[in-house]
This record gives sequence, C-alpha cells and structure tokens, in this order.
Amino acid sequence: MPWPFDRDYMQLALVAGLVVGGCAPLIGVFLVQRRLSLMGDGIGHVAFAGVAAGVLTDVWPVWTALAAAVVAALVIERLRSRGTAQGDVVLSLFFYGGLAAGVVLVSSTDSLDSSVLSYLFGQILTVERSEVALIVALGALIVGTVAICGRALFAMAVDEEWARVAGLPVGALNAVLAVLTAVTVVVAMRAVGLLLVAAIMVVPVAAAQVLARSQLGILLWSVAVGTGSVVVGLGLARAQGLAPGGTIVLVAVAVFAIVSGVGALGRSKVAA
Repeated sequence: MPWPFDRDYMQLALVAGLVVGGCAPLIGVFLVQRRLSLMGDGIGHVAFAGVAAGVLTDVWPVWTALAAAVVAALVIERLRSRGTAQGDVVLSLFFYGGLAAGVVLVSSTDSLDSSVLSYLFGQILTVERSEVALIVALGALIVGTVAICGRALFAMAVDEEWARVAGLPVGALNAVLAVLTAVTVVVAMRAVGLLLVAAIMVVPVAAAQVLARSQLGILLWSVAVGTGSVVVGLGLARAQGLAPGGTIVLVAVAVFAIVSGVGALGRSKVAA
C-alpha cells in the first residue's frame, strides 16, 4: 500500500480503524436519535473497570471489558425502561461508578500498567493481528445485527410508543441496542480509547445530520465521515507524530465544523 500505510503496523491500524470508524457511527445514529448520546461514555467508564479487572486477574482485558460493558448496558436499559431513574441519572451513576471502580482496581497494583493506559487513551498503532481479528469479528456481528434489525431499531428510535403499538418487541430491541452499544465500545477502545469512544460514535452523526435529510442518508453519511476521519487521522498521526486516537476524533470534529459552517453560510445566502 502507498504511504502512509506502507508498513505492517499501519495496515493493521487501518483495518481496525475502518471497522471502528464504520461501526461506531452506525450505532451512534440510534443513540443520537433517542437522545442517549452519552451512553457510550457511561458504558466506556464501566469497561475501564473491566480492563483494570482483567489486568489484575491476568485475563485478556478485552474479555473482561466486554463482560462488564454488556452487563452495564443491560442494567442501564432495564432501569431506564422501568422508570426507576431518569436516563441521565442512570448514565451518571454508571459513569462515575465505573470510573471509581477502575481507579480503585488500578490503584491496588504497585504501578500503573501501561496496557491500562492503552485502553484508556487508545493506541491503535500497536494493535496485534489477534486483536484486529477480534475487532473485525465483532464489527461483523454489529453490522449483521443492524442489517437484520435496522428497520425495527429505526422505528423504535423515532417513536417508541408507535413501535410498541405496531407490535414490535420494544423491550427486546432496547436490549439489542444496549448490547450493540457495549460491543461497539469494546471494539473502539483500542483505537480511540475509552475516554473518546463516545466522540467517534456521536460526532460523525452530528456531521451527517447537516449533510443528509433522510434516516438512510444520515446513516450512510455517518459511516462515511467516520471511516474518512480514520484514514485522514491515521495519515496525519504518522506524518506529524500525533496521538492517533485524538487525531481521528479531531478530524471528525473538523468535518462537523466545516459542514456546519458551509450549511450556515448557504442558509444565510438563501435568506438574503
């Protein structure tokens, strides 16, 4: 492959990044529609506790993070759907509780393991073939599930009460979306880090909402912005020696700023 993807580690990073850049906004579309944009952040902090538990128990942190994230996602959805607490309150509980649990687990070791930092801040340039294979497999699971349940998920996201009246299994669909969010967080944590995982799920969707006028258009543009941000971000990271995860997110933010500015300029000209 041409520069900057002429090295093996860059090619592995590109494959993992494209999966993340495509899958994260794919799930983010449903979360933004339901005003649950911070759900990825809340689950990400619980996944941090799972990573710390994996480091302490000598278990591959991906598995412990996945287990913690899925359980947290299902509990959050259960509490939200039953009206036990408001959605933002539930997310806050898991946001701070997960972060506190991770800090306590990490502090119980003699030193801060570098692998914990790689999951917290992301280090896509060091992913191994086994990690890329798992990321691709989980990505295929996400895409396949959305392909099967996508229309029902869109209907529920737009109007949950209508979906219930129409006979859709709203409870099961909510659980599916919660699990998909958890899996997406785990898929993305090595690429952009748990601290920025919500950004790569939400920012491309925000840009797509400016560019598109239909649900399908928003979904396609979200994936395009996400994957494009990965390619450009990885290239800039190698060229300038920047942190790849943060650079990818900044590229997505820049795309949102540009399309928003162009859109506002166009509206002002029409009004004039």
